[in-house]
Formats: sequence, C-alpha cells, structure tokens
Amino acid sequence: MLCRPAQWNQQQTQCPEGPADIGTVSQAVGSLSLPIRSRLEMLNESGGNPTCQAYAHPHFFHIILSFIFSVGFLLNCLSLWVFWFRIKPWNPSIVLQFNLAISDAVISPVAPLLVLYMRSDRWGFGTPLCKVTVFLLSTHMYGGVYLLTLIALHRYFTVVHHRRRHVWGRKSFVTKLCLVAWGLLFLQGLPFFFVLQTSNVTGATKCLSIHQAEHVVLYFIWNWLITILGLLVPFMVTLVCYGLLGRFFLAANATKPLTRAMISKSILTIGVSLAIFALCYIPVHLTRAVLVTAKLFAPGYCPLLERTEQAYGFTWLLSTTNSCMDPILYCFASKRFRRIINKWICSLPCAKKDWPITEGSGAQQEGSALGSQGRRTPMTNTIDEDQIKD
Repeated sequence: MLCRPAQWNQQQTQCPEGPADIGTVSQAVGSLSLPIRSRLEMLNESGGNPTCQAYAHPHFFHIILSFIFSVGFLLNCLSLWVFWFRIKPWNPSIVLQFNLAISDAVISPVAPLLVLYMRSDRWGFGTPLCKVTVFLLSTHMYGGVYLLTLIALHRYFTVVHHRRRHVWGRKSFVTKLCLVAWGLLFLQGLPFFFVLQTSNVTGATKCLSIHQAEHVVLYFIWNWLITILGLLVPFMVTLVCYGLLGRFFLAANATKPLTRAMISKSILTIGVSLAIFALCYIPVHLTRAVLVTAKLFAPGYCPLLERTEQAYGFTWLLSTTNSCMDPILYCFASKRFRRIINKWICSLPCAKKDWPITEGSGAQQEGSALGSQGRRTPMTNTIDEDQIKD
C-alpha cells in the first residue's frame, strides 16, 4: 500500500488515509531526485540566486589598476626598446625574455577598458570587445606562465648540462618553442570567441562575471582545466628545474669571482621567477577555484560567495603586477640588458652628479675576471659561454 507523501511519517507503519495514486508518488520521487538529476539546469534556467548580489569593488581599485597598467606599460616599452634596438646579436636567453615582454605588452590595448569596467562595474563596450578583452587577458597571464617555464628549462640545461651539446643552446630551437607557446595561447583563448557572451545581471551588463548564470558551468570546467594544465604543470616543471639548479650550485666550485657572480645572478633570477609565481599567479588561481566551485555547488550561500569574490578581486589586482616585475627579471638574467639600463639611468640629469659612469667599466671588470691575457679562467662545474655573455 502506498501513502501520500505529504502525510507520510517515518514513525508510522500505516497510512493515515487511503492509498495514493501512482502519479502523486512519481511526482514526489521526482522532486526528491531533482536536485541530483538537474541541478545545473535549474541554476541556468533560474538565472542564479537573485539574493546574492554582485560584489562592488572599492573605489580605489580602478586607481590602483590604472597605476599598475601605466607603470607596466612604460617598463615594457623600455624593455622592448632595449631588446629590439640596443641588444645585438640575440642569444636564446634574449629570445625568451623578448617574448615574455611581448606577453606583458598584449594587455595594453584593452587596459583602459578594464579600468573603466572596474570603475563603474558595468561593461559598456559590447560583446565583441568583451571577447577580445578576455582573450588578451588569457594570453597575458598564461603567456607569462609558459615563458617563465621555458626560461627555467633553458637555464637548467645551459647551466647544469653546459658540457653537453644540446638544442637549448640554439637560437632557432628556442624561437620555435616560443612560436609553439604562442600557438598554444591562441588555441587556448579561441573558444572565448564562440561561447562567451555579455549578460545583464541586476540591471548592469557584465563581462566574464561569476554572476552570469548561463556561464557558471562553463567557468567551472574551464577554471579547473586551465588551473591544472596552464598553471600546476608549468609551475611543477619550474620548481623541478630550479631545484636541480640549486643542487648544482651547492656542488659548484665557487672560489673564483666569475663563478660566484654567475651563481649570484642565477639565484636572483630564480628568486624573482618564483616570486612572480607566488604573488601573481598562484593566489588568483586559488581564489578563482574556490569562487567557481562555491557558485556552482552553493549558490545560495551568499556570505561565502561575497568573501570569496572580494578575495578574488584583490588577488586579480595583484596578478596584474607581473608586467611590472618581469623587467626586474631581465636585469638579473641579462648582463647586457642591465648594463644598458644602468647607462641610461646614469645619463639622466638628476643622476649624473651622484652616479658617474666610466665608459667600458663593465668590460674592464669582466676582463679582469677572465684573465689578464684574454684567456678564460677554467671553471669546474659552472656556467657555459652563453650564460657568461648574458
């Protein structure tokens, strides 16, 4: 005998009324299984939870963002100018650094749009520009990740395996690797042009917002795929390379001045690279993962969504500083880049009195380390010719 669901009690073994019809029971069972069977469809059809309002960024956010973009734009223009006009010829290390500077510069065309979007919390530039902006954001962030990983691989092979002939010492091979990285970035961002749309959320047009209910499932899937393949895998490769490089330095003969200088330069390069990962890439991926997961599985828990969205806003703002930190990496990784920047700074009117520069002083210091008769002092377990030059 079947009881009516509304009157059924776990403490009872008999039905209080007559038997229920089969349609009523099927409806009740369907209502119980509905959250499991079609949770995603309900979320998309209902337009999300209307009680959870979108987080409004503080007014100073757009000011900080405009400052970061302005400083990054100037530093990257200077870096590209140095690489293109002042450093000749290029070696594999310079090729990688030049491509990293390009990945930092690709965000510049849409930087004003992002500042205005952050200021008003409304996207007023149409769907096509939204897609272009998201594509360039993806290229900017993951271009930095991939190229920092290639820099770590290059430094590992050219330092630890400097006695062997390998492809990492060839400029043509490194150039092809950079082209592969750019192709991967293009394919990675291409789907945004087909699936991403702007949405009206509580009266405001949004672009790439977690409150776009029709994109919640898409954001969840894309986030975890790109976090694993676009961040975790490259970061683990970078950690392994720098860990092996650190072990090599511990066993190196650091009694000679040139050896100590090369080790110090490499340690500074490692420190800056890992700092960029720790400050610019890892926090924003962690908070975004929590945000998309909470939005999908706990859309009604507004306090969690609000706190996570606030944390994500701060970490995303922090992630934009990578374009300001990468030029520091160039100074440590390239002797020629550092020397040109030093000469330029010392040539400024405000610095001439305090920082006089003697032409050729860098070459004299390098020559003293190499030997008085032009012969390179033999080194054991140190760095190859390519690394000495840059």
